[in-house]
Amino acid sequence: MSGAPHGGSALAAVEAALSALGDDPCHAFLEVDHDGARRRATALDAGPALPLRGHVLAVKDNLAVAGLRCTAGSRLLADYVPGHTATAVERLVAQGAVILGKTNLDEFGMGSSTEASAFGPTLNPRALDRIPGGSSGGSAAAVAAGVCRLALGSDTGGSIRQPAAYCGVVGLKPTWGAVSRFGLVAYASSLDTVGPMAPTVAEAMAAFRAMRGPDPRDATARERPLGSGPSAPASIKGLRVGVAEGWAAAAGLHPGVREAVARAADRLASAGADVRAVALPEPDAALAAYYVLAPAEASSNLARYDGVRYGARVPAPDLLGMYERTRSAGFGPEVRRRVLLGTFTLSAGYKDAYYGRAQGVRAAVRAAFLQCLAGVDVVLAPTVPGPAPRLGELTDPVQLYLLDVFTIGPSLAGLPALHVPTGAADGLPVGVQLLGAPFAEETLALAGEILERGGP
Repeated sequence: MSGAPHGGSALAAVEAALSALGDDPCHAFLEVDHDGARRRATALDAGPALPLRGHVLAVKDNLAVAGLRCTAGSRLLADYVPGHTATAVERLVAQGAVILGKTNLDEFGMGSSTEASAFGPTLNPRALDRIPGGSSGGSAAAVAAGVCRLALGSDTGGSIRQPAAYCGVVGLKPTWGAVSRFGLVAYASSLDTVGPMAPTVAEAMAAFRAMRGPDPRDATARERPLGSGPSAPASIKGLRVGVAEGWAAAAGLHPGVREAVARAADRLASAGADVRAVALPEPDAALAAYYVLAPAEASSNLARYDGVRYGARVPAPDLLGMYERTRSAGFGPEVRRRVLLGTFTLSAGYKDAYYGRAQGVRAAVRAAFLQCLAGVDVVLAPTVPGPAPRLGELTDPVQLYLLDVFTIGPSLAGLPALHVPTGAADGLPVGVQLLGAPFAEETLALAGEILERGGP
């Protein structure tokens, strides 16, 4: 595994990462900053010790880093080089992390397999014939391949947790608003969340603690509000853990995932947790609402890519023709599908029937989650229905959407969720997700570390 312990040589960690990367057989990266990483590491080694010195960082290519291309996996932004850096990235760099490069993703974050990237798919390091998940598949693959100790992803409906599950790494989706979104290419702004991936819960949490908090450049970024709930318990003893038995018994769930949930519940109980069954909202309702709300927001956010201000431009005799040609040439099939769907659901005569009703479902889903979490500290649930599918296996978009059936509900509710690997099924990684009340990331980490080490 590349990277060094806290306080280790940053340059040695960078050289180890570049050696582990080689020619990038998994196509995890879209750009590698060899010289910049070495310069930054050399400067760090000459200065005072920092908490994340020796940690090499991969950044999903929808987060801006000044001087490096930020393509969002799209032909439209193939040559876009921002002059600013995302707040989450800045804060990790300030703690000593070294940016190695930008990782592959489904175009604009719209996908569940990283096969929708305009620059080709990423392969799963655990099995090269399998998808790494998406949309943060490149970041998950970079950690799973041992290239980086830390990687950043974005999670709108599961895009950190789902690839973390398929690649067998830890992935944290923080509470919506806990981490600034400044510098993130927007997909669905009321859902988009920046979070870390790492080999261990401790390293993911170290990154989260460095990134979290208010930001004057993002009015939605905030501290944990007063009165938002109890502080994280000091021990697993007596921690109330609710097992989402309805989800764990869902039709189509792989037996290995069902066993992973049961095994995780036993581990937590053995460590002293108070484990009980709880009922969560049916995931199908959240899935349906998400695929109305997220495309609607995407339709609005992606309207800025018109060939006028930035990004690619395809000339035409008139302005409307330029819009049409630019967007037709620049957007891939999945992005076009979602933009068209979102535009339709927001159009006159349909907004109340679709968008308005979906907002009602979202409010009901959030209320049901919060009601459940009023009685327990942590909810234990599946992250994905089964191990990673094969590349090219899922040709129907609906099949791909169903990969996120267990991750979308917590996203709609704005809750924190932590994926923790717990074993294997059919030779591929499986694990579970831990869900908590808003700003309960520390409580999730407490339970996650128990699962990670396999017992008390």
